[in-house]
Amino acid sequence: MMELALPAEFRPNEFPSASREQWRELVDAVLAKTGASFDSLVTRTYDGIELQPLYTLDDALPPYALAPAKQGWDVRQRHAVPDPVALMNDLEGGVTSLWLALPASSLERVLDGVYLDLAPIVLDGDVEAARTMLRIYDQAPVLAEQVRGNLALRPSRDALDVIKQACGQFPSLRTVVVDALPFHDAGGSDSEELGASIALGVSYLRALTDAGLDVAQAFAQLEFRYAATADQFMTIAKLRAARRLWARVAEVSGVDVPQVQHAVTSSAMMTRRDPWVNMLRTTVATLAAGLGGADSVTVQPFDAAIGLPDEFARRIARNTQNLLLEESHLGEVIDPAAGSWYVESLTDSLAGAAWSWFQEIERAGGFAAAHGLIRDRIAATWAARSARLADRSDPITGVSEFPNLTEKPVVRDPAPELPTGDLPRVRYAQAFEELRDLADAQPERPQVFLATLGPVAAHTARATFAANLFNAGGFATPNAGPTKTPDEVAEKFKASGAKIAVVCGSDSSYADLAVPTVEALRAAGAERVLLAGRKSDATVDGYVYLGCPALEILNNTFEFLAIEESKGVER
Repeated sequence: MMELALPAEFRPNEFPSASREQWRELVDAVLAKTGASFDSLVTRTYDGIELQPLYTLDDALPPYALAPAKQGWDVRQRHAVPDPVALMNDLEGGVTSLWLALPASSLERVLDGVYLDLAPIVLDGDVEAARTMLRIYDQAPVLAEQVRGNLALRPSRDALDVIKQACGQFPSLRTVVVDALPFHDAGGSDSEELGASIALGVSYLRALTDAGLDVAQAFAQLEFRYAATADQFMTIAKLRAARRLWARVAEVSGVDVPQVQHAVTSSAMMTRRDPWVNMLRTTVATLAAGLGGADSVTVQPFDAAIGLPDEFARRIARNTQNLLLEESHLGEVIDPAAGSWYVESLTDSLAGAAWSWFQEIERAGGFAAAHGLIRDRIAATWAARSARLADRSDPITGVSEFPNLTEKPVVRDPAPELPTGDLPRVRYAQAFEELRDLADAQPERPQVFLATLGPVAAHTARATFAANLFNAGGFATPNAGPTKTPDEVAEKFKASGAKIAVVCGSDSSYADLAVPTVEALRAAGAERVLLAGRKSDATVDGYVYLGCPALEILNNTFEFLAIEESKGVER
């Protein structure tokens, strides 16, 4: 047989390995021209975890994912209104389990015709609905061991009898969901979501064993629900870290029961404005949930933040999963992130931070006793996150970045809210969207004039930036276009009817034209003049620049124009 071999110069293992120091030197040499350095590329998460721009073999850790050996994942969709047609459309369109947040009185009707041995049912924590579901299972033509799903009860005094009844009747049916979504939806960080969920899970174990279940039975009742976000690597690492954390709890408890995970695309990341972008967010989140090893995934329809999703939105949501499973075959590889230096390092750091938080909750007396501690910690994180959202360090496409003032509003009927667990429920886009609502409610759209200096090539970068910023608050941004003189700029400003102007040009045009342009604008009636950039010899009322406090500037602009919230504006 002919031996096929590469010449020596093409054999990868014969190239010398580049050290981290060599990479740093090369990066520093390139960044030196901008005044930055390798260290300036290091970022921090809300958990304080440093994300390096480069990971090498020196960062390698033993893979520790505890990924379940399974084919794909369960496609689970939520129904909050008793609509049998929508439910059957989901099942016929590829959904493999149903999450029903419905009253007990509607369950029998909506499940008529559903093969309960093929489609597991997950409820939403109502004791009466759980009792009704047990009766439906008991009367259905299915074997007891074929009944799967979850009653999603909290092991309170009222629920424990139902849980014990279910354990005796249906050995494969789970009864408790450890819901971490409220921690995420209140603005918490990933480690806070993880640590609080482990503490909540441990409190449920204690309640179940106190009620008479043995440890293995208690573990077998639990399913964990986590948020999946468009930060794909963090979502992958979070789900991998969650299995590691729960495996430690199981080990200490003397059992070997893996964590069962239900990933739900984040409500906090969803927007009401330009909701079509939500399709991109949920696609990335679903990919991350699948690669992270989730057992079940729920994709929220793109219009979920607006109200009750329509059939088109539901179809897009389920097809997102169908495409990733059937065409991209993401479910055919077990833990594809294993061995990645970055993901393994991130998983380890996240698990460590979450375990420390879990221990802090336990030292405070456990989950119930530490409710105030948890609330305050998450509130502090939301404050830090809000600051980054406000200056657009955490940009939101379609809302704080690249807003479309001409978009046609998407209108939906009101939908029931997800449970919050006595924590506030936030969305990252809410502050900017409230300003958009306020601007839209005015008889005429408020405007900020862009006083552009020189030809298009000279002012387009800063004019685009300024327009993007003020559009995010709902302001129209007429501009002067290509200009030659300050008087021409002032004349076009006066014709616009605006009261506020933002001077936009290049550094060289500012040197020659900024001072006379500002004077001409004030003479033309400008009551407030800003400048796009960080400095100028002109006397202006403020500056707009990359990293400026965008939300504060927008609020101040509304205040200056005496535009206040009216009764017709929903905030």
